[in-house]
Amino acid sequence: MTGYSTVDSFVPGGSTAAMTQHRRTRSPKLGGGNASMMSSNINLLNTIVGAGTLAMPGAMSHFGVLWGALLIVWCGLTSAFGLYLQSRCARYLDRGTSSFFALSQITYPNAAVVFDAAIAIKCFGVGVSYMIIIGDLMPGVAEAFGSVDSGLPFLADRKFWITVFFLVFIIPLSFPKKLDSLKYTSIVALLSIGYLVILVVYHFGADEVPNNRDIRWVTWEGPTAALRSLPVMIFAYTCHQNMFSIVNEIKDNSPASIVGVIGSSIGSAASIYVLVAITGYLTFGNEVKGNIVSMYPPSIASTIAKAAIVILVTFSIPLQIHPCRASIDAVLRWRPGSSRPLGGGTGSQPLLPSGAAGGGALDSHGAPVVAMSELRFALITSIILVLSYFTALSVETLDTVLAYVGSTGSTAISFILPGLFYYKISDPDSIFHQRLTKEDDDAEYSADDNDDDEESAAVTGSGLLDSVASLGSVISGRGGRRRSKKWRWDLEHLETGLIRKMALGLSIYGACVMVVCLAMNALFSAHH
Repeated sequence: MTGYSTVDSFVPGGSTAAMTQHRRTRSPKLGGGNASMMSSNINLLNTIVGAGTLAMPGAMSHFGVLWGALLIVWCGLTSAFGLYLQSRCARYLDRGTSSFFALSQITYPNAAVVFDAAIAIKCFGVGVSYMIIIGDLMPGVAEAFGSVDSGLPFLADRKFWITVFFLVFIIPLSFPKKLDSLKYTSIVALLSIGYLVILVVYHFGADEVPNNRDIRWVTWEGPTAALRSLPVMIFAYTCHQNMFSIVNEIKDNSPASIVGVIGSSIGSAASIYVLVAITGYLTFGNEVKGNIVSMYPPSIASTIAKAAIVILVTFSIPLQIHPCRASIDAVLRWRPGSSRPLGGGTGSQPLLPSGAAGGGALDSHGAPVVAMSELRFALITSIILVLSYFTALSVETLDTVLAYVGSTGSTAISFILPGLFYYKISDPDSIFHQRLTKEDDDAEYSADDNDDDEESAAVTGSGLLDSVASLGSVISGRGGRRRSKKWRWDLEHLETGLIRKMALGLSIYGACVMVVCLAMNALFSAHH
């Protein structure tokens, strides 16, 4: 269990941004990491971009080119705002301790176990579906490379390939404790995505496209078809389960750095989605299917594309195991009434139990290492892996289950929870927001006092009128800074009240998305 403890001192001087950075790194014993912005960007982008990229042309066929592209961008913006709210929430916790569990313990403590259980189930289901994809594609890849003539019938067995990839890749990559350890496999996965994008664009440029092909440029197919494909675009950016790990492990956790990671990751993903969606849709028109690679004629290029999908999902499974393990650990550690609601505690009293607030190291999800012993870490990871493996062997499709899990779990962690957490924790009456505001004010006035000292030193020896004029300039400048804030690309100019309203709006938007997706799932399940 993680929480917040007050800061007893501050360092005078420097800018407000520098002081804010000092506040977030004030307790080196409590965590923080050494991950670079590039590493954080790569891991977050790999979490976002997956096999769902190949379904974008099919989704666009129902919306048309214009509305499809706008919807892809809109979904990216809403997901990016959810990530931004998570980074804002992390400021209320000690450096390196951010997690869904930590926030729910101080905002909605009675629902903490429900939130983490939903995250664990969602990540587990996605990981199993990736193993199923391996079993579905690898026999075809092996056949294309001559497995039929080799006299080895087991090469056509999906269970054999699931077992091989499970033992060789998935198990070793699931045991590192830091998300930053997976940056190199994430690079390989992104190279696979790069190949798939090049393949789609190449066929768009090389294949002959009939002039009379039916293309929806502005119109859409209709509300039913559009709503059915809507989840493909909305959930294409789901990466929020790993955002707190990114915030905890990144070396430079300044607002500019975090916003840079979010913007570059979401921006890159949106660019890939729009490019694949438009080129793939224009290649096949309204006849395009859910997986565009399956529509290309058999060739070495298309076979390599299937292998690239296998590589992509293989190296994405550990990115699902990581948050799944942390959420299961949080569920197992949860006890009714073991946390204080928001606003509890007084003065400088820590909001942590003595065992967790004693300065021990924390992992990237904010769980105390003393509670997550090596044995506990190994047991939870092993149980997740074994259950995933046997589920993938015994089940050939999880489409129906994943449809419901995605509609609830993905919507919750992408929109509803970030919005609710920030709206609750940033309440002006909450002790957490008051403490954070006090630290910001102390830092700002400390910086202003230093500026005043420098101004006074500069006018020493000058005439009285010059001194008065200089003093008036300083006071006027300070007042201007307090009254208005210029636009900043790291979004630090936004007022808390405005962000709170937008956060509540994001939660309502997420609830609406959940209702629509669940209704569509129920409707089409009944028809089938």
